[in-house]
Amino acid sequence: SRRCGLAAGRSYSGGGAYPSVSLTCPLPGVPKAVFAAAESRERFETRVSVLENGLRVASQNKFGQFCTVGILVNSGSRHEAKYLSGISHFLEKLAFSSTAQFGSKDEILLTLEKHGGICDCQASRDTIMYAVSADARGLDTVVNLLADVTLQPRLSDEEIEMTRMAIRFELEDLNMRPDPEPLLTEMIHAAAFRDNTVGLNRFCPVENTDKIDRAVLHSYLSSYYTPDRMVLAGVGIEHEHLVECARKYLLGVEPVWGSGQSRAVDRSVAQYTGGIVKVEKDMSDVSLGPTPIPELTHIMIGLESCSFLEDDFIPFAVLNMMMGGGGSFSAGGPGKGMFTRLYLNVLNRHHWMYNATSYHHSYEDTGLLCIHASADPKQVREMVEIITREFILMAGAVGEVELERAKTQLKSMLMMNLESRPVIFEDVGRQVLATNARKLPHELCALISQVKPTDIKRVVTKMLHKKPAVAALGDLTDLPSYEHIQAALSSKDGRLPRLYRLFR
Repeated sequence: SRRCGLAAGRSYSGGGAYPSVSLTCPLPGVPKAVFAAAESRERFETRVSVLENGLRVASQNKFGQFCTVGILVNSGSRHEAKYLSGISHFLEKLAFSSTAQFGSKDEILLTLEKHGGICDCQASRDTIMYAVSADARGLDTVVNLLADVTLQPRLSDEEIEMTRMAIRFELEDLNMRPDPEPLLTEMIHAAAFRDNTVGLNRFCPVENTDKIDRAVLHSYLSSYYTPDRMVLAGVGIEHEHLVECARKYLLGVEPVWGSGQSRAVDRSVAQYTGGIVKVEKDMSDVSLGPTPIPELTHIMIGLESCSFLEDDFIPFAVLNMMMGGGGSFSAGGPGKGMFTRLYLNVLNRHHWMYNATSYHHSYEDTGLLCIHASADPKQVREMVEIITREFILMAGAVGEVELERAKTQLKSMLMMNLESRPVIFEDVGRQVLATNARKLPHELCALISQVKPTDIKRVVTKMLHKKPAVAALGDLTDLPSYEHIQAALSSKDGRLPRLYRLFR
């Protein structure tokens, strides 16, 4: 037709004589475009293989030139009951130091630089994760390096001494920070799971820095760095290629600490105890300068939730999103939690509250839902009353609008986080380490959509039957006793006059 034909005598700024062709018609003389098509669902599933030595290899396809590959080990501070506390913290700092193949950390970084790579190690309560992001064409080099870093570290005296210094500095820095959230997280875990599993300190105590040496580290590594407790995970690479590299560098390799008889692995199940951990501290000078942060007292109150392997994990995640909260200076709109309960019921009504935030920590055998609040030391008693009231009101009516908003926000946050390749890598590794499989995002979204108000009420009712865990930091002169906090949380009606009498 005339419409799709050539428009004679018309020139274009691009230098050619292409006609004025409708967008619905193909350009003449141009090869037919081939577009990427949605392939079968299997293409997007996480593939898992198990090698002869028990090592699991997991991969997730993702378009792009770069990949993220790493080794996750089922090892962390929760496994240190039979050892000196702080070994995982040491291993995190010692990661990517000299190995059997690489003479120094600089040599490792130069090797990664050839493939545009960066590396990192993170130790948590239940997992140690060694990860590298690099050009996918350097996969062979990356897996070789990861195997060497994990199984063949030199742990020289000089490196261990440098690690001692780094840990001492980090501990000093933690105690001087204006934001006490990392310290409060340690304290609430210690109160909730006293002297067991996830209640053990994630940071190395100062008194243990000189006691941890190569022999102690090798003893720990021989027990926990075994193939059956490891996952090699990769995002952005072909599964067959990753399995081939795993066989080449991680199968039949004898670790530097030998393959002798290891000590018994700690398989203790977390025992929730409840309780209180208090640290009296002068917080008047934590932030100096022209606009210093005022002196605050920080309280965190928590109750046992559930494991991430249980069905109730999803309702608890929705509940945590529904509570939301943040700092009194947080900006944003509905997408940033301004319609959550801790904003509407706490921060908007009590101008003297500097912070009210909900957190949910979940592990393979337990979990902890807690609220962190900050205020002037003179307002501590009233602040604790307000936070305990919010816990009790969780068991009340749940509005359809607020529930739908929380579910939508949770799904949005899940999908946005999983846009990042390193986040996908960690999600793949952690799920496969715990369950030998991975729930895909659309499956999790479907489970979130199914949460009903009755589910929220059911999990809250179960949670409120437990003793509370309390962490308090700062000037604690006006802090109510633990017995008063426990009595307030056991109030099933949630009526304010009763709470008022308890705290006054």
